[in-house]
Amino acid sequence: MICKSIQLYADKPEVTLSTFLWEPSTELYAGPRPAILVCPGGAYLNCSDREADPIALRFAAMGYHAFVLRYSTYFGKAGFPAPGCSDFTPNTDSQYPGPLRDLGKAFLTIRDHAQEWNVDIDRVAVCGFSAGAHNSAMYGAYWNAPVLTEHFGRPAEDFRPAACILSYPLTDYTILESSLSPMAKMLFRMSNTAYFGAEHPTQEQQLTASPALLVGPQTPPTFIWHTAGDNLVPVSQSTSMIANLAAQKVPFEAHIFEDGPHGLAASDQASAGDLSQIDFRAAEWLSLAQSWLQKRFALEIPEPNSLPGM
Repeated sequence: MICKSIQLYADKPEVTLSTFLWEPSTELYAGPRPAILVCPGGAYLNCSDREADPIALRFAAMGYHAFVLRYSTYFGKAGFPAPGCSDFTPNTDSQYPGPLRDLGKAFLTIRDHAQEWNVDIDRVAVCGFSAGAHNSAMYGAYWNAPVLTEHFGRPAEDFRPAACILSYPLTDYTILESSLSPMAKMLFRMSNTAYFGAEHPTQEQQLTASPALLVGPQTPPTFIWHTAGDNLVPVSQSTSMIANLAAQKVPFEAHIFEDGPHGLAASDQASAGDLSQIDFRAAEWLSLAQSWLQKRFALEIPEPNSLPGM
């Protein structure tokens, strides 16, 4: 496995692309491999380690190349603030469209190194968690839009994702506030300041940043999972996206597990910081995603050669 960290911008050391690349071997599949680009969550305040390398390693174990994007967030490498943090002014680095463009930059980096890294560039999926799932869903909505194509001066096809995997995503700001607990509202005021530059985004900002309302022909096939017990991002955020995927006839698969808190990541001991982050029923999402990906990302493994005289 070739593991390295690439700084995507000379002036932003916190924005990096980590690689988990299969090395060439005469005993293994030798063709270009599909890839999964992982986008951790963290409320646009930081990038969660729990939703980064542990997830990439699981996809690598399925036979895919994997990447982790640590995109622009409010605190960057400084991490999440101490409880009760009140000094919270806007930070332009973490505001839209910065994190979205970081995903575009990551896609272009993978494309530009596809031959060197043996990547099947036509089969690269984005996989996000929470805010990272929002960023991934936004990418699914805007990959062919001027916010990326004109900014980077590249054709839309250079940004096209083959699939999208959304884990307990935020997808519809227009219905979010009414369904939040008081504690969640406090966190989202911080997150809104990080992403929109204000605690209370305008209606136009909400619509621009609600990928569930932007589903259309450009939206890639999508896999979604959530828990009904999510105490931070309501499951209605997923069902809103699901309803619009169905209405627009975009291929999708969705799984809502009965129990489990927000931020389960792999939902097993590999990504857990405490026992509340382990739920073996919800952990089935990875095997379900593997089966779903197999329909689109199966390696073209050859038939076995017959032994002489057989």
